[in-house]
Amino acid sequence: MRNSKNSWANKIPAWAWGIISLLVALAVWYLMSIGERTGRAFPFAPVTIEGLARMIKNGVFFEDLASSLISVGAGFALGFVIALPVAILMAWYLPIRNVVNPWIQFVRNIPPLAYVPLIVMTAGVGRPAQVTVITIACFLTMCVTIYQGVTNVDETLIRAARVLGAKNRDIFIRVITPATLPFIITAIRLGASVALTTLIAAESTGSGAGLGMRIRALNNTFDSAPMLAYVIIIGILGILIEKIIRFLEKKLTGWQETIK
Repeated sequence: MRNSKNSWANKIPAWAWGIISLLVALAVWYLMSIGERTGRAFPFAPVTIEGLARMIKNGVFFEDLASSLISVGAGFALGFVIALPVAILMAWYLPIRNVVNPWIQFVRNIPPLAYVPLIVMTAGVGRPAQVTVITIACFLTMCVTIYQGVTNVDETLIRAARVLGAKNRDIFIRVITPATLPFIITAIRLGASVALTTLIAAESTGSGAGLGMRIRALNNTFDSAPMLAYVIIIGILGILIEKIIRFLEKKLTGWQETIK
């Protein structure tokens, strides 16, 4: 149920809600840090920051960050470039849909960790395997989302365009693309999230650096402070990417009605 516009919650500005949310999170974090079972795994902010500072001093943090961003960016970009035409072809041509769609549905239910060894055997260790794992995960998510967007285009618009003499190329550019744009941006947002959540699995392919690789290495020594800091960094990256994509979404699809 949506709140009334005159409710007390709507009178509080967004920045104040942000501060309240942060304070609640810090309170929960502090309680976990003093808990008998959770204290070792969730050290409080000063200890976690000290652990991150130690990784920076050792000269590994920025190397890990750069390595992960390269893998995530390359895998996401390749996933999108492949997903866009495949999704459109699936929606437009029934034979392609009947052949490709069952395999997409099959593979997307398999966790990336399950096929990482097969990719390592094929692509070797290091960056190629990392990018391949992220590409597959992003492709599956974005392809399904874009496909749903294309199939949801009003057929009346397509028929009207054909009556007016539009060819397939014109229909793609002038009808399907504008109508599908919100779904494409949603696919981009979901794909970016999947790229980050697949990072740990991708960097289990024998990476020499990376956020996911460092988390696994720190887990072997039970050094929870920098490990938690790295986990938080991944979350912050996700929020920043989400904000950027939402900003672009407002610029490109400002005509679309949304529920606030």
